Amino acid sequence: MGAVSVSDLISRYGGNLPRYTSYPTAASFTEAVGPQQVAGWLKALPENEPVSLYFHVPFCDELCRFCGCNTSVMRHEDGRLAYGDLLREEMRRIVALVGEQRTVRHVQFGGGTPTTLPPHALRQIMRSIRTFFQVDPQAELAMELDPRHVPQDYPALLGDLGFTRISLGVQDLEPRVQEACGRHQSFEQTEASIQAARAAGVSGVNIDLIYGLPYQTVESVGETALKIASLRPDRLAVFGYAHVPWKQKRQRLIPEASLPKSDERLAQRAEIDRVLQAQGYQPIGLDHYALPEDGLAQAAQAGTLHRNFQGYTTDSCPVLLGMGASAISMLPAGFVQNITSVAAYARAMAESADSLPVARGVAFTEDDKLRGAIIERIMCDMAVDLADVGQGQDFSEELAQLHPFEQDGLVKIEGQKISVTMFGRPFVRHVAAVFDTRRRALQQQAQGAGQGASPQFSAAL
Repeated sequence: MGAVSVSDLISRYGGNLPRYTSYPTAASFTEAVGPQQVAGWLKALPENEPVSLYFHVPFCDELCRFCGCNTSVMRHEDGRLAYGDLLREEMRRIVALVGEQRTVRHVQFGGGTPTTLPPHALRQIMRSIRTFFQVDPQAELAMELDPRHVPQDYPALLGDLGFTRISLGVQDLEPRVQEACGRHQSFEQTEASIQAARAAGVSGVNIDLIYGLPYQTVESVGETALKIASLRPDRLAVFGYAHVPWKQKRQRLIPEASLPKSDERLAQRAEIDRVLQAQGYQPIGLDHYALPEDGLAQAAQAGTLHRNFQGYTTDSCPVLLGMGASAISMLPAGFVQNITSVAAYARAMAESADSLPVARGVAFTEDDKLRGAIIERIMCDMAVDLADVGQGQDFSEELAQLHPFEQDGLVKIEGQKISVTMFGRPFVRHVAAVFDTRRRALQQQAQGAGQGASPQFSAAL
């Protein structure tokens, strides 16, 4: 391991890879999965199966250049209220299929900026949730906030409605970086949002940071991490910036020359890791950190950590019902994504009184379920024992592919057990990709069509 340089590792393990928040990944979603099939999947859910709920609110007060999410600016409150009505109507249609009074273990509002929902709309949605479902007394209710645009009374509203956790995007505190990203946010704004939420009884705090942004340096990301750690959030997510200008046109406003190279990104990641661990945070999976007493750290310690489209989670529900434009649902039979465009989503809802606004999805094969379980354990535990998870299947080919990883000090292989080393943690997506047969098939299809490998994923390092 000592003889392997960073440049050698980058040359060997570069390229683009999924983040593996799911398997199969969204690259395998097709229009072959439609509303009727999904309705059948929902009807087939076991009667007592608990569920989690996700509401996607794709509106922001202003658009950040680095963001890869499906978002838009909605200035008019009437439009935001109308969208809230659509969320409630989609929920009603889903409940008509799955039945009322199922137990809900987790509720999350993401986006976009969910606080663009007017207070009246949020109250109505929460009232509908409590009418249609039985919310577990220990359920986590979470909402993403933009510290620059938190309506004055919103923290108190969240406390009143029983929310238990907020997630704040910070990304970076360096003014030059913020200027390049089109996102100006002071430390004081972030601090005030956290204080207001905690005062309202919303005790759980998550913060997102990003490395690999334009003009970032090792020193600047370390300073940002140290300042944010002083606020003592319970959890932090530290993402590598995904530069995908072929998908998000707004990212074309970021000068390519301002972006750190792969070796600089790895150094920035290592510095944030050093700072956060020195401040008492435990590394979780690929890119999360948590205080030792937080549930995420405890789940990681117990081997019960999970990963879904929102990242690492303590939520163990096998069913995630996604509502809103572009929202993704996780069902025992497969993954489902709604229509992405808000206008098209609204039209689909208006054209039918009971059909779901499904755009695409993927039905699971038995092999998908097996490989999904293996990949989730690798991403969550940094280890997997194929003797326990592999159901007797032969993985000798995958183990052979991992031998170079072992020679480079990225993994340790003991029989059927694969463990990612601390040195190899930034490369865990590469380890997971060895078990991703769908990605290999997509690459072969693209190459057979003379297209080469499609750049549908972000840079792996």
